[in-house]
Amino acid sequence: MEEERKAEGTSEDPKGQGVLSRKNSHSSMCPTDDDDEEEDKKLQLGPMIALKEQLEKDKDDESLRKWKEQLLGSVDMEEVGETPDPVVKILYLTIRSPDRDDMVLTVPEDGKPTSKGAWFTLKEGSKYTLVFTFRVTNNIVSGLRYSNTVWKTGLKVYSRKEMLGTFSPQAEPYTHVMFEESTPSGMLVRGSYSVKSKFVDDDNKCHLENNYTFDIRKDWL
Repeated sequence: MEEERKAEGTSEDPKGQGVLSRKNSHSSMCPTDDDDEEEDKKLQLGPMIALKEQLEKDKDDESLRKWKEQLLGSVDMEEVGETPDPVVKILYLTIRSPDRDDMVLTVPEDGKPTSKGAWFTLKEGSKYTLVFTFRVTNNIVSGLRYSNTVWKTGLKVYSRKEMLGTFSPQAEPYTHVMFEESTPSGMLVRGSYSVKSKFVDDDNKCHLENNYTFDIRKDWL
């Protein structure tokens, strides 16, 4: 795995990018001493307002209505709620590798896979890409970002952060493709790893904390 890397997050659905962003998109991947101690400095944001209320304001003003449509992008009114909090549901984690078929894993709502043992297995020395599929409802989610910390035998061995972007409510799921990575190789890196990953937005709301284990083996299962 790479020790240090900086990159901007990209989404396969361009409609989810650049709408009402309240913070410059920035993503990075780097080892940290303690993931719980390192917190990004956040802007002081104003109170959130229900999206339906925002859309109803000055609805008879044609120029303002067009400006809001241009700013918000495509908003599915069926997915807009009366409350201000956005709802983000992570549906699937797909692991893509040129060495095998895609592994599509359903992400449990509580972030705790029910299967005993490793949630999945990676082959040592292999290239892979993580792909997240998720839905956004009720309101716009601003600055959704992903963090991931990995331990082996109690020692932190890997950490990364990546900005996914800002997304409007819609019935169709969004898909975000992470950057390609490689697993290390060698007898010493084989074994079981524990993971804590989070999806947090600009308002510091955690939409999912996913805790699981995975294995690195000599070959794919």
